[in-house]
Amino acid sequence: MNILAITHLLLLAIFSPHPAGKPLPITGTWKLISGTLESGKDIETTDYTTGKSFIKVINSTHFAFFLHDMEKGKGAQPLYSSGGGRYTLKGNQYTEHLEYCNDREWEGHDFSFTITIRNDTLIQTGREKIESAGIDRINTEKYVRLR
Repeated sequence: MNILAITHLLLLAIFSPHPAGKPLPITGTWKLISGTLESGKDIETTDYTTGKSFIKVINSTHFAFFLHDMEKGKGAQPLYSSGGGRYTLKGNQYTEHLEYCNDREWEGHDFSFTITIRNDTLIQTGREKIESAGIDRINTEKYVRLR
């Protein structure tokens, strides 16, 4: 094997997003632990470990999320939200193409995040902007892998 072929194989191994036939490291079922929304000077952090549950399921092409309160909608503040669609992942740049959402104003928008995955923890940070809804904020979410 000549040096050019070896160099080519080495570069493919280093810069390939994932080994052929293996799932991306982002695929799986993730439980949201905390979320922080920054809008101007306002910062709001939500603990998702009590009172509510949020999971995100990611396969090789699509994602879906589900949020609900733990009182089965019978508490003082009933809560349910869901959505999903396609996504792209290039390096650590993860972009959700929201095709379905119970809050229909969010449908048809793309949301780009920078992600880090360490062991069983996924952290994604990105800007959510929907001009028609007056939303422009930085969203940071911390997940742990369930599966």
